[in-house]
Amino acid sequence: MVSAAGALAAPALAGPAQAAQARASAPAVGRETAEEVPVPASEPRPVPGIVKPLPAEWFVPRGTNAEMRWDAVRDADGAAAIGRHVPVERFFVRNHTGTPLIDADTWTLKLFGSGLRGAPTAQDPVEFGLDDLRALPSTRISALIECAGNARSYFLSQQDQPVPGTPWTLGGVGSAGWRGVRLADLLRAAGLTGAAVDVLPTGLDPDYVVGGTNYGPVRRPLPIAKALDDALVAYEMNGEPLTPDHGAPARLVVPGWVGIASIKWVGSIEVADHPLHSPWNTDFYRMFGPDYPPGGGAPLTSQVVKCAFELAAGARLAAGRGHRLYGRAWSGAAAVRGVEVSTDGGRSWRRAELRDEPRADDWTRWSVDWRPEGPGRYELRARATDRRGNGQPERAVFNREGYLFGAVVAHPVTVV
Repeated sequence: MVSAAGALAAPALAGPAQAAQARASAPAVGRETAEEVPVPASEPRPVPGIVKPLPAEWFVPRGTNAEMRWDAVRDADGAAAIGRHVPVERFFVRNHTGTPLIDADTWTLKLFGSGLRGAPTAQDPVEFGLDDLRALPSTRISALIECAGNARSYFLSQQDQPVPGTPWTLGGVGSAGWRGVRLADLLRAAGLTGAAVDVLPTGLDPDYVVGGTNYGPVRRPLPIAKALDDALVAYEMNGEPLTPDHGAPARLVVPGWVGIASIKWVGSIEVADHPLHSPWNTDFYRMFGPDYPPGGGAPLTSQVVKCAFELAAGARLAAGRGHRLYGRAWSGAAAVRGVEVSTDGGRSWRRAELRDEPRADDWTRWSVDWRPEGPGRYELRARATDRRGNGQPERAVFNREGYLFGAVVAHPVTVV
């Protein structure tokens, strides 16, 4: 067991060699077996605090974040460029500040608090190095990570309701295969007692400072029931060790819940016999607005149902022929039950074919064939329901931070 604290270094931006390698491996933008709006070739665009290259063909930089382009999910010939899991190099990035570079050899995960046997303190915690985690029984899961603000921009573009924050379209989400230790097993190995109520994982990223207020490192409590259910302390992503932008050396993965629960670069976990609080479950990641209690709603947990086309908004499709439209649907509450697609702005709907066996905590790929009546502008829409009956309304309930937009998204295309 290593006892030294994890060492931090300043994030490094992608250098020329990395950029050249990314350009050489970057595929053409998918055209859904038809012509789409071309994306100009360009240098990978660096984002302050993100380490990996961000080719313009794959990402849209948004502040400290990088959004996945849905039109890049398919190659120029219409073949799938991304399977059920998004490759690490194409996975979206959500950072509050910047990616820390942490020495895995000296990193340790520190557990302490009144919910552990003997109530170890933060100054004298129970510690696990990376080798210690790997020595514990491992678990593999397939799960989505999705930012709570994914699709936020549609509050303004579809509902004329301005909201602050990163203006995500639908690319603040990704599915991956994760391997690690069940948080339940780790807590028990650290001496969990029956008195535990909440756990508070804290990241090793730089302090989050906004508006002159230092909120400290990113951290958010989990109720003990969720911690013992399906949460994972992951050290691998898609069969390889975690990379810096995605939480190396270890991170939480909390299936079905908003992405902020899946703390990256986890350095400590407090286990308490009383409720715990942080700005990320009091000031942030709650619903405030006219349709919520005056003091705000409860801290966000499950994600809502969403559906996306694997196609650029504004795509140009050839007239006089049939097209196969592809997409993906997901829900934080249950497996997808079905998907319907409209090609006339929502006046009529037909069922899409599901191309995966739907399962909870992951998305389901779907497709539908369409032959446009003729040239012109069309508005595509897709909507999903899950096995608990949750669906997508025509309009999302407003909240001032723009969280959990789950309404049907209008997707314009032009047939030429």
